[in-house]
Amino acid sequence: MTDQILWLAARGAGVVSLLLFTAVVCLGVLTVVRWQSASWPRFLSVGLHRNLALLSVVFLALHVATAIIDPYTALGLIAAAIPFASSYRPLWVGVGVIALDLLLALVVSSLLRAHLGQRAWRAIHWLAYAAWPFALAHGFGAGTDGSAAWMLAIQAACLAAVAGAIAWRIVAGRTNRGQLDDLVRGAQRLASERREA
Repeated sequence: MTDQILWLAARGAGVVSLLLFTAVVCLGVLTVVRWQSASWPRFLSVGLHRNLALLSVVFLALHVATAIIDPYTALGLIAAAIPFASSYRPLWVGVGVIALDLLLALVVSSLLRAHLGQRAWRAIHWLAYAAWPFALAHGFGAGTDGSAAWMLAIQAACLAAVAGAIAWRIVAGRTNRGQLDDLVRGAQRLASERREA
């Protein structure tokens, strides 16, 4: 594989990952405010949110893997795992590593959701809201195209989408937390009754 292909793959996977991660954050916010319509029931939003999250992790893994093996950045495993350990644009790569570490905690907690409980999982899930601005800043500062007009347009669109979703969340002023908690408690009570029977 040539250096040019690695460089293009790292850039492309990073941009696609940012777009997908933005969609995941927006869908997460919309799911919390119980957004649905007759033509788009809530379970579609939840399923799309989950599947886009998985797809974004795939592109993020591709982005990180190609950045590690690209000889130009010479990132290495340590710099990909420890914030600010990179010799290549240490601040901006470090910000990206923080986003990656937060997302890894999110992925692991989602895999262990049944063992953590709803409250602990939800608290860890909030890391997505912290990881997203770090990912956006990483793309702006670490990317070779971070200040290119087309990349600034993509970043502005991502920022506008998340800001719009958050504004909608604030204006809506309601969540489905109580409903979700009732469903979880009901499922736990049913499972307990079945075990006792």
